[in-house]
Amino acid sequence: MTATDLFTVEVLTLRGLERYFVLFVIELKTRRVKIAGIHPQPRGGWIEQIARNLTDVVDGFLRSARYLIHDRDPLFTHTFSDILKSSGVQPIKLPPRSPNLNAYAERFVRSIKEECLSRVVVLGESHLRLLVKEYVEHYHDERNHQGLDNQLLSRAPPPSNPGAEIQQRRRIGGLLNYYHREAA
Repeated sequence: MTATDLFTVEVLTLRGLERYFVLFVIELKTRRVKIAGIHPQPRGGWIEQIARNLTDVVDGFLRSARYLIHDRDPLFTHTFSDILKSSGVQPIKLPPRSPNLNAYAERFVRSIKEECLSRVVVLGESHLRLLVKEYVEHYHDERNHQGLDNQLLSRAPPPSNPGAEIQQRRRIGGLLNYYHREAA
């Protein structure tokens, strides 16, 4: 089972402040996240192409999914639902005003905004893409998840030398940090 949602980010560009939309999909069991697209003015055709990309039989994120939960955003058109259904993914539209029914997606939005995006002045689309990419890598490989017994999503083997010196891995200029022991 998977869920999808959009969130917005204010981006400072040469034309002034612009709002960008970030569409992501999260696999509920593993909490793995795929950023499906970033766009300043999303429309139906954009999200329909993303549905095609996500359901691609070779490397689509939804190729093994059976259900996709989404809210009632007008971007999730009938054509979007038809594309999903044609590839075997059943779209589930949530009732109005029910964010708790998409809790994992809402929690990801809260995490990326609180831990990263609200602490940085985003300077253009490429900067936004870099920040989101770095955060998702941190989220998958370096961030503990309390709902999964405080484990990392990408289960790294324990260090073979527990007495080794602790190392720090920094992302986004030290905004995101990960501490680990080097393998022997």
